[in-house]
Amino acid sequence: MTSIQIYPAIDMKGGKCVRLYQGDYAQETIYGDSPFEMAKKFADEGATWIHLVDLDGAKDGEKIHANEVIRIAKELPVHVQIGGGIRTKEDVRFYLENGVDRVILGSLAISQPETVADLIEEFGGERIVIGLDAKDGMVATHGWLETSTQSAVEVGQYFASKGAIHVIFTDIATDGTLQGPNLAANKELAEATGLSIIISGGISSLEDIGEVVKLAKDTTVRGVITGMALYNNRFSLTEALQKVTECEDK
Repeated sequence: MTSIQIYPAIDMKGGKCVRLYQGDYAQETIYGDSPFEMAKKFADEGATWIHLVDLDGAKDGEKIHANEVIRIAKELPVHVQIGGGIRTKEDVRFYLENGVDRVILGSLAISQPETVADLIEEFGGERIVIGLDAKDGMVATHGWLETSTQSAVEVGQYFASKGAIHVIFTDIATDGTLQGPNLAANKELAEATGLSIIISGGISSLEDIGEVVKLAKDTTVRGVITGMALYNNRFSLTEALQKVTECEDK
C-alpha cells in the first residue's frame, strides 16, 4: 500500500505567514503573525511533517528566517523540511545539524548541480530534496524571479542519477490559485525520473487530495503540499489526513 504524506506549508516573509499568488511577491496575503504558532496548530491537528519556505531568503539568497525554522524543528513533535535562501554547503550543514530533517535545494540545483550532487553524496538522498519549480515545464529559480533553460524532466533525471530520492515539483501556474494541481506534469516527471514526487501547487479541495492518492497508486508520487486551501478553510488538515486514509483503503 502506497502512503501519501501531507505537508502543510508555511511560507515566511517579514516574520509572518504569507501566501503568494503564482509566486508574485507583490501579491501576498498574510495569514498569521507567527510561523511557530502556525506550525504548532498543524502539529496539533496531526501533521507529522511541516513544509517551510523562507521567501525572503529565496529572494535575497540568505537564511533570513533560520531562527524560526530551528525553533519549529527543535520544539515541536514534527519533521521539518525547509527551502529558500540555501545557497552554500555551510547553509545546508547548519540546518541539518540543528534539527531540520530535510533541506530543499532549488536555485542551487540549477546554478551548481555538481555541488548539489556532492551534498547528496555527503548527507544522503533522504535529506537533500531537489526543488523543481517550473513555468511551462522550464525550471524557474531565485524565488521564481528567473527562468532557466532546463526542463524539469532533464534536471530530475540528472539528480536521480546522482542518488536523489525526493523532488518537490511546483507548477507555478497553479501555485496559490486553488485551481487544482497539474497532475499530468507530475505524472510525467515521476515516470521519467522514478523519483519520489511531492506535488506542490493548486490543491483546492479534498477531491484534489483524492486524485493525488489515486495517482500515487500507479506512479512514484509520494506526497502533497497544501497551503492556500488550508488557510482559506477549504478543508482542515485533519480532514485531509482522513481523506488520504479513506482513499488508500479503497
